[in-house]
Amino acid sequence: MALIILQQILVMSLYMLIGFLLYKTGIITQEGSRSFAGLLAYVVIPSTILNSFMTDFSSERLRLFGISFVLGLLSIMIAVVISALFFRNAYVDRFAATFSNAGFIGIPLVKAAIGDEGLFYLVGVLIWYNLVQWTYGMGLLRKAGRSPAQAGDGLSLRKLLTNPIVIAAICGFLLFVSGAGTSLPPVLSNCISGVASLNAPMAMIVLGVYLAQSSLIDQFTSKRLYAVTLVRLVVIPAATILVLSFMPVSYNMKMTIAIATSASVGANVAVYSQICGADYVYACRTVTHSTIFSIVLMPLMMLFAGVLIHP
Repeated sequence: MALIILQQILVMSLYMLIGFLLYKTGIITQEGSRSFAGLLAYVVIPSTILNSFMTDFSSERLRLFGISFVLGLLSIMIAVVISALFFRNAYVDRFAATFSNAGFIGIPLVKAAIGDEGLFYLVGVLIWYNLVQWTYGMGLLRKAGRSPAQAGDGLSLRKLLTNPIVIAAICGFLLFVSGAGTSLPPVLSNCISGVASLNAPMAMIVLGVYLAQSSLIDQFTSKRLYAVTLVRLVVIPAATILVLSFMPVSYNMKMTIAIATSASVGANVAVYSQICGADYVYACRTVTHSTIFSIVLMPLMMLFAGVLIHP
């Protein structure tokens, strides 16, 4: 498992290098990267979620999805508690440490290591990540905002319910329980799966563009960034994996949750920091710093998971 994760991370690092070079050579601009990120959030990741539900319905699979949904909540609660202990009044740091890049990075890694079964379990985690980000997370970043005027009205029930990932999860679940997920016209199903396949390269190219916009000197000299990365990539995953090791559920489900919680800082910390008037530049640095170190630390955490979690 750790070797598969390492190989996939190296491939994704090459995608990130492509994004880095495209930005440095002016082929992709900052505005272009925002367009790519929007395409990911509104089309590619929702298509990946829909694609994961295009499977035969059974009461057993429904039961397993329910269990993964509960474990997704448990994993995010562990992250919330630990990040609050380490970063009591550093609200951007707390958000960054709490929420992993379970969508951008988690989806391709779970797909490579576990397959479509893992993606099916991962949906529950992604739903909770988005719900908690839009409630608890946005509240943190409002506290970090430079002024009430900049923070604005970033959170509403309407925005939560129109979140593309939440919509995709609801639609996918309806397709699954109705049995329609496996009887869609081939043109439509092939389109969804084709768009879903864009997730890994496009997500990492966007992260490479983010990296190109930040100072490499600051990335490697800031003690604050190292603290966030350590909590995000080591402390929270280790605690979650330890808890998972006692759960009477399947190996694949445990490893899916472990991969999701071991990913680097989620890119949404930068997006939501802009909305709330928090330190957007620093938020971007937490993403790129943790992404760089995840190349080494994620495989190590998967080795740790392999010791505690057995098939």
